[in-house]
Amino acid sequence: MTALNNALGEFDLIQRFFKRKLTGQPFIALGIGDDCALLENLPESSNWAISTDMLVEGRHFLPNADPYLLGHKCLAVNLSDLAAMGAKPIGFTLALALPHAKVEWLEPFSKGLLALADEHQCTLFGGDTTAGPLTISITVFGAVPKGQALKRSQAKVGDDIWVSHNVGDARLALGALRQEWALDTQELALVTPRMHAPTPRVALGQSLLNHAHAAVDVSDGLLGDLSHILRQSQVCAEIMIDQVPSSETLQSKSTELRRLCTLMGGDDYELCFTAPSSEAAYIHQISSQLQLKLTKIGKITPSNSTSFIRLMDQDGEPLPEKLAEQYLKSFDHFK
Repeated sequence: MTALNNALGEFDLIQRFFKRKLTGQPFIALGIGDDCALLENLPESSNWAISTDMLVEGRHFLPNADPYLLGHKCLAVNLSDLAAMGAKPIGFTLALALPHAKVEWLEPFSKGLLALADEHQCTLFGGDTTAGPLTISITVFGAVPKGQALKRSQAKVGDDIWVSHNVGDARLALGALRQEWALDTQELALVTPRMHAPTPRVALGQSLLNHAHAAVDVSDGLLGDLSHILRQSQVCAEIMIDQVPSSETLQSKSTELRRLCTLMGGDDYELCFTAPSSEAAYIHQISSQLQLKLTKIGKITPSNSTSFIRLMDQDGEPLPEKLAEQYLKSFDHFK
């Protein structure tokens, strides 16, 4: 463990901003303050669900990002992974590299992080801090009933394909900030929260257990993330691309820009899932209960050698091959 070379030392930092009393957590026997955290008593009827995400300044978030929103987002993207499996959050660890241990950054960062943790009863119980380029790595722990996890490998031919809320706003905001296209001040104010403070669909994921077959969270682009389900399930899909839900702001833009953002844009952290057509009434019911729009956008089709994902326009016609190939590209961290 490398101490931070600053007046605010490593253990002072942990004690002041991140150590909290463990209350109401039956699975955490020992938290921050020892060499290891101790977990216990996970029901025999459940599996652990564990995921890690790393956020690096300049790669996953802009330099000088609002620290409160960054604290929210770094946990939200991990909770979104739990949501995609239908898991209930239990706790998480935080590894934090900081160029400087500044109170004015750490205080709002920890407040944003812990406010979302409290909302989902997800306890911070361990981690590490060191000096270095700003990097945030979280490992989140959850529980899901055995045999019920929404695995990517379980989509079935004939399943409907659904997506939660809207997608594309995070990409629309990022493009405006990069000056790829122009948004007025009001439009930018409407869409930037979707990039900086995504909402993990934890309740939706748990509601889909025993009703949906497969799910994935939309982090690297809707079509790119859906392709993970298709590859692991060895199936294909037909997508009505103009039925993919988008905000009023994005709908006001050109068809080309709307499609680019909804189909290829990442950072939405909505859920895309597949379910039998017989579950449509239940899905509409939980949409109402959660006050969360759920939109059917396509169908799982048998595997074939010609069209992995068949993209259909608003007239029910397949897109030209070159245009379809463009939309089927997704974000890659190493490209």
